[in-house]
Amino acid sequence: MTTMSKNFALIGAAGYIAPRHMRAIKDTGNTLAVAYDINDSVGIIDSLSPDASFFTEFESFYEHAHRLRRSQATALHFVSICSPNHLHHAHSAAGLRLGCNVICEKPLVPSPDALDELARVEGEAGRRVFTILQLRHHEAILRLRDKVAAAPADTKFDVDLSYITSRGKWYSASWKGDPRKSFGVATNIGVHFFDMLHFIFGRLQANVVHHSAEHKAAGFLEYERARVRWFLSIDADDLPAEVKGKKTTYRSITVDGEELEFSEGFTDLHTTSYSEILAGRGYGLQEARQAVEAVHVIRTARINPSHSEQHPFTRRLLA
Repeated sequence: MTTMSKNFALIGAAGYIAPRHMRAIKDTGNTLAVAYDINDSVGIIDSLSPDASFFTEFESFYEHAHRLRRSQATALHFVSICSPNHLHHAHSAAGLRLGCNVICEKPLVPSPDALDELARVEGEAGRRVFTILQLRHHEAILRLRDKVAAAPADTKFDVDLSYITSRGKWYSASWKGDPRKSFGVATNIGVHFFDMLHFIFGRLQANVVHHSAEHKAAGFLEYERARVRWFLSIDADDLPAEVKGKKTTYRSITVDGEELEFSEGFTDLHTTSYSEILAGRGYGLQEARQAVEAVHVIRTARINPSHSEQHPFTRRLLA
């Protein structure tokens, strides 16, 4: 909890992830004062922040937010960004120019150049951008990080990361299916995993892409303390035989053959992230940099299917 309530605006109020931000704002003792989305399916606001103003036009939202600055009691302190990926940079910059700190969902921006530009706007505005890296707060991830830190310095762990989350035809018809807006499947569903790997295993040393397509991607990452074979997909056909027909999602991370169990414990991680940000311990642009660089390389790298360190699912795909 904060010692003094802060006023928040939220951009992207009709999005999938927005209710977690609304809940985090409320649960940390703060106020959602104004929200914006081009879509008006935002009834969730009634149960969390019924007094929040709402706009479907950005210009009207921005003007209202600017007027709130005239009074210390109503002035906004934070703008939370839950809009589609390709708008994160522009909306974060707009929040800074409103005189607010910003809390932005991942991926923060698509490239290191965009990250540098956002840092310049930070400097001009005298405010900061924070990003949600909730896996850094997960107890199982923190335990693994401690285990890696306690291992001999020359130890390199062998890791397999598999994440298959089935998506229907709607996905391709939405902004998420447009790589100009989502930046592709590896960025859209994978960036928080790549940040997690950096958080646990240190600096990235090698980045090889074995496969990249509309619905799936795979490759190899080498960190200071790990060799990682990864496979990401939104195609239900990639689900393992033992999962098909029973579950629509398969998530697995093995470290030296041992399964990392972290399927539980996600419920309150956005609230934890907000609490840390409000306490001055949030993750900013520099903490996000390595994951941004990693997904940028994955999107732009030459495909190398012959590289030896292939994920088992990739071998099956390329057979």
